[in-house]
Formats: sequence, C-alpha cells, structure tokens
Amino acid sequence: MSAPNLILVGPMGSGKTAVGRRLARDLAQEFVDSDEIIEDRTGVDIAYIFEKEGEAGFRKREHAVLTELATRRGLVLATGGGAVTTPANRRALAASGTVIYLHTTVPQQLKRTRGNKRPLLNQGNRRAVLEELMAQRDPLYREIADLVIETDGRSVASVAREIREKLELAS
Repeated sequence: MSAPNLILVGPMGSGKTAVGRRLARDLAQEFVDSDEIIEDRTGVDIAYIFEKEGEAGFRKREHAVLTELATRRGLVLATGGGAVTTPANRRALAASGTVIYLHTTVPQQLKRTRGNKRPLLNQGNRRAVLEELMAQRDPLYREIADLVIETDGRSVASVAREIREKLELAS
C-alpha cells in the first residue's frame, strides 16, 4: 500500500508549493497543488474564478478537488491558503495523511507576495488583510496539523529537510 499523503497547509506565501515540490522530489512521491488542478480543470486562473463566482464559488470547486485528492495515497499535496476554512475540507485532509502547517509571519508574507495578484490581497491594505486572514485561519491550521514548521527566513531546502527529519523521527 502507498504511503499516506503529506498535506501542506498554511497562509499564502508560506511556501506550500515550493516546499511541496521539493519534498515530493526528495521522497520520490507525486506532487499535487490543489489550486493548479482547479486552474487546469477550469482553464482560467483563481483570480478569474473569484471575480466571476466569488469566494463561495471557488470554495465549492476547491472542496470537490480536495475531497477527490483525499481518497488518493502517496501524494504531497499543497493546498490553497483558505482550504481549511471549510470544516469538511479539514476533516478530509486530516483523515488522508500527515498535515504539515507551514507557519509564516505577516511581515514575511508581505515580502513573499509582493507583486502577486492574489484575489484576497486586492481588497485594500495588504497588511490588514493578511493579519485578518491569519487571525481567522491560524487556529484552523493548528487544529488539523500533525507538524508545525516555521518558514520565516528559511530556504525551501531547509524547510523540506526539517519535515523529512521530523517524519523519520515519528515513524
């Protein structure tokens, strides 16, 4: 039987996609980014989905993709930052493998998302938006996390290495 999934959760700019790709390569597992799947299936980017369907429409699409992916095994899965806002997503992710919360601070997020066209950051003061999202979502990330990894000021390689080391210790 394949290994359980490794699910990366955390806010935008925490490194889920970059760390996920590296971790999958290092562990010889398949990497999947739920946002990329949604974009591939719809033929449009996330910003366009938000514009046309609103956040609720996007979350419905995201839930369908995450529910499907949670049934698979051996994946390294990078989720969207808001995936944890849906209780059913939290249950599905937690049940499908090891959940790894990539924690980063708001100042680090501001640096990493500069120039990025993320829909939720185009609503005014970027710092205020990120602080509000962190206040809402941090408890949800922690609720389902098996591991919490700090990513501020760290390279993708060092974060991936720490995750591998902690997984080895846990097994």
